[in-house]
Amino acid sequence: MPNITVYTRADCVQCKMTKRFLEQNGVPFKIINIDEKPEFIAKLKANGHHQIPVVSVEGVEEFTGFRPDTLKRLIASVI
Repeated sequence: MPNITVYTRADCVQCKMTKRFLEQNGVPFKIINIDEKPEFIAKLKANGHHQIPVVSVEGVEEFTGFRPDTLKRLIASVI
């Protein structure tokens, strides 16, 4: 399973939906809350991201927002 990181905020509905989707599908992931670790904000902006969640997967292009279609393809490709 590739390393998956979800950059999130506490008040983000799409972040909660993304995390719930991964949990329900038994996919392990790391959470980085940018409210608690604002040093990551500059990195995300430098990579062209202007919204959250940002889902970073080893070997795959990062994507933003709750994207169940993309998450399903990701899960199918690693199982």
